Amino acid sequence: MNDIYDNNMKFLPLLKFLDKNKKIVFSLLFIAVTVTVYFVISNQISKQNNNNAAKIYKDFLIETELENKNIQKINNYVENLLRNYPKTGYAKVALLKKASLDANNKNFESALENYHELILITDGFNGNKTFNKLARVNSARIHLANGEYDSALKMIEKYSSTSTNAFIHELTGDILVEKNKTQLALLQYEKASEKYTDDSSKLIISMKIANLGI
Repeated sequence: MNDIYDNNMKFLPLLKFLDKNKKIVFSLLFIAVTVTVYFVISNQISKQNNNNAAKIYKDFLIETELENKNIQKINNYVENLLRNYPKTGYAKVALLKKASLDANNKNFESALENYHELILITDGFNGNKTFNKLARVNSARIHLANGEYDSALKMIEKYSSTSTNAFIHELTGDILVEKNKTQLALLQYEKASEKYTDDSSKLIISMKIANLGI
């Protein structure tokens, strides 16, 4: 009997605290339950969105592989993914593939639009660096081919000074050569040569440096 009494006495301070602060306790419980429900529902929605996006992407992919592609259908698939499932990886991959398809078909204006859209949705703290870099590099290459050198540099300036990727330094060097800034181009080529690990790429860089005539 005394043991039961002693055990009850142990919980007395806690019971008093709960009774005194019941409003705060209930509020905290309500917040905890709300947050838990939110994350459960968000996870279910995210999973469903990915499943829906996967189905659309599958149809998109099938259409892009056809010999006689229906460009309007392809555009509709991409627009559907961007409008309804922009946060999924499928939307980003579809946009990248559509831009590449446009570039291969010499439709550079449409390719740039798609690359720029991809840059917008993958920029920032919560973006995707890999997709962002791919979009910027490919945009820069199109601008370079079009003789739009300042636009090309602007596309990759975010990565050109700190990049660990040799090809970005090489591309920056290519653009600077076209702008007749050979000394700056040389610096970029040298950085590229340091970061390339394969002999064939290093050889190409050596040839580009030799062509500078410095």
